[in-house]
Amino acid sequence: MSSNKVKDICSEKLTPIIEGLGYELVEVFYGKQLDGMNLIFFIDSPNGITIEDCEKVHRTIDPILDEINPTNDAHYILSVSSVGLDRPIKTDRDFNKNMGKEIEITLFAKQDGKKVFKGILKAFDENSIVIESEGVQTFDRKKVAHVAPVINF
Repeated sequence: MSSNKVKDICSEKLTPIIEGLGYELVEVFYGKQLDGMNLIFFIDSPNGITIEDCEKVHRTIDPILDEINPTNDAHYILSVSSVGLDRPIKTDRDFNKNMGKEIEITLFAKQDGKKVFKGILKAFDENSIVIESEGVQTFDRKKVAHVAPVINF
């Protein structure tokens, strides 16, 4: 079964269950790592994620995965993980959560002589991202390779 098919099945069947527990299912990863095939559920919540949260979701979804069998009996290692502080900003929901916060944008190709820009997220839509740093800058989303929050310790 293809990686995308497994991820789609898991997202469709388990998103409502995970949300019912009070968490957001951010991403499902299914792929080969050093220890074999891995099925990883990345979760988040407004209060952050603890190891106990990961265990709770794992215990809840494990028997459901056995029932829906998204990998057609192919062996995998199941993990539930926090997305982490430096979670990439990908979806409109992510952009809304980071509105007014400092973000870092990395472009595929240089613009104004550089590829990395930092600034306060001011606006976004399906075509562009607007930040304020030394003035207002607008970026075409098709030219953006990566967007992430800036973490200051």
